[in-house]
Amino acid sequence: MRRVRIATRGSALALAQSGAIARALASALGCETELVSITTSGDRLADAKLATVGGKGLFVKEIEEALLDGRADLAVHSAKDLPAGVTAGLVLAAFPPRADARDALVGRAPGATLRGLPRGARVGTGSARRTSQLLALRPDLELVPLRGNVDTRLRRLHERELDALVLACAGLERLGRADAIHERIDPGTLLPAVGQGVLALQTRAGDALERELRVLDDAAARSCLAAERAFLTALEGDCNVPLAAYAEPRSGGRLRLRALVASPDGRALVRSEQEGGAPDAAALGRRAADEVLANGGDAILARLRAEARA
Repeated sequence: MRRVRIATRGSALALAQSGAIARALASALGCETELVSITTSGDRLADAKLATVGGKGLFVKEIEEALLDGRADLAVHSAKDLPAGVTAGLVLAAFPPRADARDALVGRAPGATLRGLPRGARVGTGSARRTSQLLALRPDLELVPLRGNVDTRLRRLHERELDALVLACAGLERLGRADAIHERIDPGTLLPAVGQGVLALQTRAGDALERELRVLDDAAARSCLAAERAFLTALEGDCNVPLAAYAEPRSGGRLRLRALVASPDGRALVRSEQEGGAPDAAALGRRAADEVLANGGDAILARLRAEARA
């Protein structure tokens, strides 16, 4: 029987995600599957700040190399880990249905909510996007830098005497830890990351598997991600840039896209909202980028890039 080798990071979350895809693939194609666990640069530098050591690509580089040199046939990525560009010779072939894209507040006290946290509360997050939006909403908060896998971050909630953490709902759900969520934060309050909740299935361009993976593809997830990634690409976004974009299906085959760019301290925040047909998803992302840039986003980006070069 044919065997499909699936490259994945070795974290508990990555293995849960790739395991789910392996089971779906075996059912759909009648094939055997094998998980190929790969330690990425991002995993080895677990305590470093991503923006200073290479950004999002650190979580995909070695996995893509395994595809290109034939050690694996398929890779399962969290779409929010993907850099703006697509590696030559590879293709993002399918996007299964999206999980909950919202951010989750995990509190130390029962019933914690973002707006209900005490003044000066200590909140753990390793995300520039979350930090900027949290400070825009609650400038009194003390934001504590936090990286590591989900279990590590949940443990540090108590070890570091934090009042709360902000994580992704989708990751907690996939790990069977949805019970830890005290609040699913509305996107109007905290706009999600590009691709949050979406899995991206990547393979070599032109392989038979590229076509076969369409059985796992969800049209809504694909179009929403196309809009969000077009915004990311137009702004040349990376881990230095606090940006967010979230598209959602509307009635009549339309999409609503909300996007923003913020200064790291949350004092400047530029938003855009666009709506249009799903076939024009990428155009929505580009329009949102144009509006954000025209309304002050260009100045925010210029400052961030000047600071990164300094």
